[in-house]
Amino acid sequence: MITEQEENKGEIITEVTPLSECDFLYVVDRTKDNLSFPVHRHSEFEINFVENCEGARRIVGDSVEIVGDFDLTIVGHGVEHGWEQYECKSNHIREITIQFPVDIFGNEMLRRTQMQPVKELLENAAKGVAYPVGSIMKVYHHLEEMMNAKSSFHQMMKLIEILHTMAIDPNGRLLSSTKHAGTQTTVSNTRLRKAQEYIAAHYKEEVRLPFLAEMAGMSPSSFSRFFKLRTGRSLSDYVIGIRLDAASRELVSTTTPIADICFSSGFNNVSNFNRIFKKNKGYTPKEFREIYKRNKFLV
Repeated sequence: MITEQEENKGEIITEVTPLSECDFLYVVDRTKDNLSFPVHRHSEFEINFVENCEGARRIVGDSVEIVGDFDLTIVGHGVEHGWEQYECKSNHIREITIQFPVDIFGNEMLRRTQMQPVKELLENAAKGVAYPVGSIMKVYHHLEEMMNAKSSFHQMMKLIEILHTMAIDPNGRLLSSTKHAGTQTTVSNTRLRKAQEYIAAHYKEEVRLPFLAEMAGMSPSSFSRFFKLRTGRSLSDYVIGIRLDAASRELVSTTTPIADICFSSGFNNVSNFNRIFKKNKGYTPKEFREIYKRNKFLV
C-alpha cells in the first residue's frame, strides 16, 4: 500500500511503506479486479504472492516476464518492481504482500549457521527471486496461516518460516541481471528487456538467435555472450525455462493431455520434453501433475 509517492527524475516511483520504526512487518491480503500497480521501489524487503493472474506481466529490475496463475517473488534493496494487467483476463486477482525492514534480523542473528540460507536469500533479493509452481505449493499454506494468525507476533513467526522455506528451495531464480537496475537505465538494459519481452510473447514458436541479435543491433555471437552475461543463462536454456514454466502451469491447472501440453509449450518432441522436464523439475510431467493433485497446496 502506498501512503505517499515521490517521483524521481525518471519514471520510477519511490514508495513510502506503512511500516513504522516499531513494526516488524506489514501484511495485506486483498482481492483486485486488475493489476495497475505502477513500477516502484522502496528500501524494505517485500514478498509478493499473486493468484489468478495468468497473463499478467511482472517487472523486476530489467527482467520482464509473463506470469502464470500463481506468482511468488521476493525483492529488496531498492530494486524496482511492479505487476501489470497486460494479457490477464481475470477480474478476481488475489494479492498477498508482506513488507519488512532491512534490519529485521540484524547482523548478529544473520551470521549464525542456521540463518545462512535466509541471509543468502535476502542478499539475492537485490535482483529479485521468483519461484515456479511446485515451490509456490510449499509456501502457500504458510501464507494462509499467516493471514489467519491471531496476532502480529504469530505473523512474525510465520514470516521466519516462509523465508526459510523460500531460502532452502533450490528452484528460486534470480530475475534482474543487475542490482538497482533502475539506476542504470542503459542501452544494454533496453536491449535485454526487448529480447525478454519477445521471448515471453513467442516462446511457443522457434526463437532464433539471429533474429534477436538483429533486433538488438548486435552480431549473433556478441548477442549470445551479452545475453548469457546479463541473465546467467544461455539463450537456449532461458527459452527452455520459460517453456517449462508454461508447461508446469498447464499441468496443474488443466486436464490437457501431456502430449498436447508438450507442443503448446513450444517443445516439438514428447520424449525430449519428458527428459528435459525431469532433468529440471525432478519429476516427469505425469509425476508432477499427480503430486500436485495429491498434495494441492497442502504440502
